[in-house]
Amino acid sequence: MSTAKTSKNNKKPYKPLREIDVEYEVDNSKCEKCTDRPCLQSCPVDALHEIPPDNHIELDDKCVGCVLCRESCPYDAIKMQTTLSEPIRENVPNINPKLCRRCGACVQACKTGAIQLVSSGGEEAHSVIDEDKCVRCGYCSRVCPTEAIKYGEILPRSVVGGKAIVVNQKNCIGCMTCTRVCPSKGAINVGEVSKLPYINPSYCARCEECMNVCPSSAIRYSSRKRAYQTFNKIKTMEIISELLEKETGKLSKDSVRINSILNRVARDVSFKHDEEEFQEDVTELIKTQIAEIVDSDLEITDIKDIIGATKPKREIGIVDENCIGCGACIEECPVDCIELEMPSPVHVGPECVFCGKCVESCRFDAIDLTEELFQVDDDRILLVRNRIMGPRNGSVIPDDNSCQACGVCVRKCPVDALSLENDKVNVDEDKCILCGECESICPVNAIKLNLAR
Repeated sequence: MSTAKTSKNNKKPYKPLREIDVEYEVDNSKCEKCTDRPCLQSCPVDALHEIPPDNHIELDDKCVGCVLCRESCPYDAIKMQTTLSEPIRENVPNINPKLCRRCGACVQACKTGAIQLVSSGGEEAHSVIDEDKCVRCGYCSRVCPTEAIKYGEILPRSVVGGKAIVVNQKNCIGCMTCTRVCPSKGAINVGEVSKLPYINPSYCARCEECMNVCPSSAIRYSSRKRAYQTFNKIKTMEIISELLEKETGKLSKDSVRINSILNRVARDVSFKHDEEEFQEDVTELIKTQIAEIVDSDLEITDIKDIIGATKPKREIGIVDENCIGCGACIEECPVDCIELEMPSPVHVGPECVFCGKCVESCRFDAIDLTEELFQVDDDRILLVRNRIMGPRNGSVIPDDNSCQACGVCVRKCPVDALSLENDKVNVDEDKCILCGECESICPVNAIKLNLAR
């Protein structure tokens, strides 16, 4: 067991507002298996080193406890625990009653309502600060026209005219070191959407402590106009996210109910049709049943996305009297799910992805592949049954903006047509069989099949 403490930043000497103790342990038996050593590349402050002669890993006192090395280790060889002391807070600003002109600028500037104008019998009216409400941001000091308010006994007063401190989220590594040293409550927040810190210019005291400790130099000065624009944009995203979360519960329940209705309608209507292909308008049937369980009045456009997300019901069967057991379908199957099996000539296993290649290869019309699905056409809902006569035509389209680069679709693809490069999914159209497995498994609906009808 070793202990490393934060020391002076190489960029600029500073006195930490919070002591950061980092306890770590490296399991060298696991570490020996690793040749790439991703922990060394992940450390933003170059605090990890290989120690000869056995090249074991150790941390030095530059470690800021961001745990990026621990997270990057593929063998779980690094154990790390960070302990933070209580933050040192700037003293409450001191007001000189003799210089105070009772203009109210400080009262108006205070974001927490900590300053009030009071008057007593022994002295003139003047501003008084409530220590319990004060967040030590220093704004009252900066707006006072007579310099009656003194601030900055601990923190340096580096107030640059017209400037504000911002977090460049493109460079931010998410170590949260800035949140540990900020003395101003409410100045640095962590976004629910981006999961990265951002600064509220109204509460920032511009003490530069976050800039001093940032290991990736992601915190810098910017114009106040741009800082407020960035903050308002992030805050708007946070508000929208919060509203969506509140609606998620109701939306999920309604989606489950609607999906149950669609399944029931599909089953009942399908049972009435014996023909190989049909098309029936089920709009009124679905709307009536949805209206009985959902509080609000839903239009077809409201449930169009839900209908579009329902997977087609596909079935494949062998017509025994037509099959001669030639094996042409076996050779053509891209997932090797067809095999010879007596007393039936061939058997299709559960691994089938219904690509239609076997149907195209069969010369004796012995393979019956059908699908049933809902379609929305001119605000009408249709239940359609089709007989698939061969491979589909179309393309697979990844949405780079929604994709989280999780690689699930790449691992699921039965023909290795997908690859992940530079956090983007690429499609090999020569290999792709348009089976739809990637579309059905994507957790964020970031990949779609665009099929020719």
